Amino acid sequence: QAQLVESGGGLVQAGGSLRLSCAAAGLIFNLYTMGWFRQAPGKEREFVAAVRRSGGITRYADSVKGRFTISRDNAKNTVYLQMNSLKPEDTAVYFCASGWGDSGSPIANDYKHWGQGTQVTVSS
Repeated sequence: QAQLVESGGGLVQAGGSLRLSCAAAGLIFNLYTMGWFRQAPGKEREFVAAVRRSGGITRYADSVKGRFTISRDNAKNTVYLQMNSLKPEDTAVYFCASGWGDSGSPIANDYKHWGQGTQVTVSS
């Protein structure tokens, strides 16, 4: 069965950078849209970024546009989230997810498989 494993989270000061990775197994990776979502304490899960199958088309939440970059390496079955200029409000558990097809959807219900999440904490 499909498995997604995130890594790269941690504690960073405001203005710093982190790079998250998500390794996929048990699915034909290049047939799936890949997305990143996050959930802060007491808040609902929210969309961060998505990349379509070929990697050439991406979508971002307005709150991260210009600071975060999503990319994928289909040869390595891995999706990345480069996060720059981090702010305390970016603190959350970050989840990667795979969605069948090529939608690049920002809607969580369009994603079938989810990782366990990785904590990102940004101190002020």
